[in-house]
Amino acid sequence: MSGIMIIDGKKAPYTNQKNILSVIRDSGIDLPTFCYHSELSIYGACRMCSVETSRGEIIASCSERPKDGLEIYTNSPRIRKYRKMILELLLANHDKDCTACERTGKCQLQNLSKRYGLSRNRFTQLAQVNGVDNSSPSIVRNPNKCIKCGDCVMVCEEIQGIGALGFVNRGSDVIIKPAFNKALADTSCINCGQCRIVCPTGAITIKNETEKEWDALYDKSKRVIVQIAPAVRVALGEEFGKKPGEISTGKIVAILKKLGAEEVFDTTLSADLTVIEESNEFLERYSKGENLPLFTSCCPGWVKFAEDKYPELVKNISTCKSPQQMFGTVLREAYKEKDLEDGRDTFILSVMPCTAKKAEAARPEFTRGGMRDVDLVITTQELAIMIQEIGINFDEIEEEAMDMPFGIGSGAGVIFGTTGGVTEAVLRRVLKNKFGKEDCEIIYNRVRGLESIKEAVVTVDGNEFKLAVVHGLKNANNLIRQIKSGEKNYDLVEVMACTGGCIAGGGQPTPKLITRETRILRAKGLYNIDKTNLIKDSEDNYIVKNVFEDIMKDKRHLLHVHH
Repeated sequence: MSGIMIIDGKKAPYTNQKNILSVIRDSGIDLPTFCYHSELSIYGACRMCSVETSRGEIIASCSERPKDGLEIYTNSPRIRKYRKMILELLLANHDKDCTACERTGKCQLQNLSKRYGLSRNRFTQLAQVNGVDNSSPSIVRNPNKCIKCGDCVMVCEEIQGIGALGFVNRGSDVIIKPAFNKALADTSCINCGQCRIVCPTGAITIKNETEKEWDALYDKSKRVIVQIAPAVRVALGEEFGKKPGEISTGKIVAILKKLGAEEVFDTTLSADLTVIEESNEFLERYSKGENLPLFTSCCPGWVKFAEDKYPELVKNISTCKSPQQMFGTVLREAYKEKDLEDGRDTFILSVMPCTAKKAEAARPEFTRGGMRDVDLVITTQELAIMIQEIGINFDEIEEEAMDMPFGIGSGAGVIFGTTGGVTEAVLRRVLKNKFGKEDCEIIYNRVRGLESIKEAVVTVDGNEFKLAVVHGLKNANNLIRQIKSGEKNYDLVEVMACTGGCIAGGGQPTPKLITRETRILRAKGLYNIDKTNLIKDSEDNYIVKNVFEDIMKDKRHLLHVHH
């Protein structure tokens, strides 16, 4: 479908754009929206994208298809007045305590109010006071800041297939909340934080635990050790004007040292440990034909989803701890004697792209002797808050290297941060010395990319391995149904809760819109690190060998858990 529209008196050709809004934006006009996201269904609730036709009709551009010869105006007097009134009505029903809101400066409602010059509001304040839901270990829900755009409802239902949030009541009494007035922690919420990614205001935010980190950093009786997940390094820079995918590993290390961390390590190392343990587990299960397919265990959102919806499949989930929890276990063992000698406690902090990692670290199975494997998890976004608070100039700070001995990871461990990365890392080990480099690259490409479900069949030494990679829990749910019905048959299945994997986790910086391009660039950043890494495969990481033979000798069982 193609044609030419007339937008504000100028010709605007279109081809395959699905709505008028896309044509307008492609013509260089930033039409405002609250409820529109290209990857979600069209809801048309906010009406901010409305335009006026030459016939005087006002239409929502997001829900109308392009039409050859259609003439529209994006900023006519009527439309400008219309948009300002929408904003005024939203503000009249909104908690305007902006100075205490984490989204201030990045709130879409705040930005559009400033853009349209709303210095005062004609309407009486109508906001109702509702209780703030702090029950979740990962996110905070403040209904007083909600503008009822429905983005959180749609992403939870359409992308994740969870439906933890929904519309309650009608008309002016409508509110978004869990069914039956439940607290979020009492629902099927898997803590993925995707609702927070799409929320245009401060209605859903990350549970900010930076004060706990500051307390630990100021406590002289504590030795603060930090691990950094792979996906953090290709997204943090976005908070400081960098492009998605730009690598900032050295700056993150230097910043954490400046904040007061004694040592900074790379979660990529424990991803290498996971590859060794998980591939061993997979080959053992495959040889016995037991509990297949083996599902990966790196994503806590997926694990909770499986426990809640498919408890019969829990036996199929890998017993390996996630890289975060595995690293916590290793560090506890490595610093046990040093803590006794120094009379200090080692405080283990994780910097993660994922809000669900907060919930994972708090699970009882990851506590030994009253001590958690990981003391505290902060997200990429929370680290940005700490950087801004202390006034560090991100551009000017000089880079520093990770500390030894746990600062070295392989390229295989780095790509854990994107969908398909775990499967490829396992394949690199299983296929090592079995095929030529070009043949291996062809196989790896089958599990790379942002397709919802990727499949590969690999034959090694007469054994045929059937693999699947899926991201987004609604896609995972559909795949599981096919597996249970016998329509699909796999030996290994990688599942990531968030679309794109950890690079698009709920704790990452939030672009104005969810875009495929952002995910592609972040994933490319990880693959670029892999390309320049001298160590490609997990088993070639010499630190891994030392961990197994020294620190975890006779204790490798501690790297596993039964959910």
